[in-house]
Amino acid sequence: MSTDSSTPAETRPDISSVTSLTPDNDPNLPLKKLGFLTIGTFDPADPATGIHNTLDIIRFGEDLGFDSAWLRNRHMQYGITSPMTVIAAASQITSKINLGTAVTPLGPENPLRIAEDMATVDLLTGGRLNPGVSVGTPFRYDGWKDALYPDTYDREDFSKRRVTRLIENLRGDRVGNFPVLENQEEYSETVQPHSPGLVNRLWYGAGSRGSTQWTAENGLNLLTSSVISAEVSDDFDVNQRSQIDLYRQHYSNAAGGTPRVSQGLVVIPTDHATADQKERYRAYVDHRAEVGVGRLQQFGPRKMITAPDLIGSSGEIAEKLVSLAAFRAVEEVAFALPFTFEDADYRQILSDIAGELAPKLGWSPAA
Repeated sequence: MSTDSSTPAETRPDISSVTSLTPDNDPNLPLKKLGFLTIGTFDPADPATGIHNTLDIIRFGEDLGFDSAWLRNRHMQYGITSPMTVIAAASQITSKINLGTAVTPLGPENPLRIAEDMATVDLLTGGRLNPGVSVGTPFRYDGWKDALYPDTYDREDFSKRRVTRLIENLRGDRVGNFPVLENQEEYSETVQPHSPGLVNRLWYGAGSRGSTQWTAENGLNLLTSSVISAEVSDDFDVNQRSQIDLYRQHYSNAAGGTPRVSQGLVVIPTDHATADQKERYRAYVDHRAEVGVGRLQQFGPRKMITAPDLIGSSGEIAEKLVSLAAFRAVEEVAFALPFTFEDADYRQILSDIAGELAPKLGWSPAA
């Protein structure tokens, strides 16, 4: 997720006359794409079980009819650290569900090397990969910079140039120079393998208006999450809606793509939850609210705002969602699964999302 600085209140842009290029979705019209996001946590004493559980959840999501499953990227933590590897494995046990990352921070990555991995995985999935990326200094950089970049940690470029390099590599631009040498192996001057169309399925996790406009102007798809900069209002929904409108106003389709926006929120339907699950879910939401989820927070010079978690029956959550201006402006969602729940909890939540909540929003599984 982008970490652009927020805009002071006195210099906030005037959005009073801004209107979306796409009319609000009528609450009675269908939500077209239903996805979910998981961090893929595991016990450090038994990581294999956790990774296999993540694969099982992805396959379970496909069985429920979800259109997409997304993995977070957590370096140096007890969660998925190599999403391309996990997606490659998931590609072999699924056949329809789209598989994405939300997001892969490019700070620890080499854009050419990860482009090779992305193209390989996209071919394995049959064109179902939706890689989402972001830039910025890696989280907790001081703790691992010597291991990550021992000789260049103070000179690394963590700007959006890393994304443009990735675009060039995925697009098939000439990036190498290998004169033909007699009796030598042949080398390609473009990244191999090449997967046509993958670059048009590249997403960017933008948190600020500046990064949102950059995303649009570079023809990338927009991932907007439950944490964004507070630049136009102290209300999360107003900020997110203005972000979506800004993206659509500036989107460039020079590469032949079409603007896509996916919204990520935490929703916890309790229709078929047990009494114990409801109690634990409520305690989780209450704790997150106590530490700042759902309100403004100051991170150095940045003023960030988070969306409150939505918990309750599917009817209650659906009513809240259609009241949100940002939700009415999207056709795709990737609802985030809570980080610390059990496998049975995830299955209940996903079942209620696909079976109860999403149909109330007009969604139905693709044929």
